[in-house]
Amino acid sequence: MDIRTYRITDKSAVLDLILHIQGVEFGVAITGADQPDLNNIPKVYQTGNGNFWVATAQKQVVGSIALLDIGHQQVALRKMFVAEAYRGSDKGVAKKLLNESHQWARQQGVTDIYLGTIDVYRAAMRFYEKNGYSKVYKMDLPPAFPLIAVDNVFYHKQISWL
Repeated sequence: MDIRTYRITDKSAVLDLILHIQGVEFGVAITGADQPDLNNIPKVYQTGNGNFWVATAQKQVVGSIALLDIGHQQVALRKMFVAEAYRGSDKGVAKKLLNESHQWARQQGVTDIYLGTIDVYRAAMRFYEKNGYSKVYKMDLPPAFPLIAVDNVFYHKQISWL
């Protein structure tokens, strides 16, 4: 399993992965049309302090994670998804993706990472909490944080420089 920066040739695999997890596995009523950022990942995510990574296994995209630059040395963690067969601490895919994003954030001088998720993603919420993220109220998010209609739980992590 490898973690690498997103390439334009990953577009359909990333879209398929995310839509399958959202719609089929979790029944979240969100479509590709509701996520126009997925049609232009380089322009949306791979600018400023942002980036987008994929996890691959046997030349297949099995995971994704993105950091969206929201200004003021802050980023929004977005599009963290791992295919069902690659989930769990024994596989380490989610942890490797998160570590890659944290390393990038430190290198860019990012001070804070924020994220929004949905309460049906219980395992994801536990994962974020185990990795140093704290719940925050929606009203405490930075003004530039990109709200997504379905998100109802929010987290924050301050990046340490040690």
